[in-house]
Amino acid sequence: MFINKTKEGRNNVCGVRVAELRNQLGVSQRELADRLQVLGLDVDKNAIQRIEAGKRFVTDIELVYLCEVFGVRYNDLLPERTGCGN
Repeated sequence: MFINKTKEGRNNVCGVRVAELRNQLGVSQRELADRLQVLGLDVDKNAIQRIEAGKRFVTDIELVYLCEVFGVRYNDLLPERTGCGN
């Protein structure tokens, strides 16, 4: 049976890193959501909170916008080992 969660029960592998990058940027969850909205991604503060907590799946489109806001590459949003052949 296929399970769409991490071993820790998270619905995404990037949420922890999103929180780290947001804190390094010195912005609140609401400010991050606002920045993403300016770029054209329709998210709110609650979506950011759920992403960071691992309760929400993250689409590839959302990853593109997050990378743009943080000024990082896709790999920078992922943990060092994600089980992708590393």
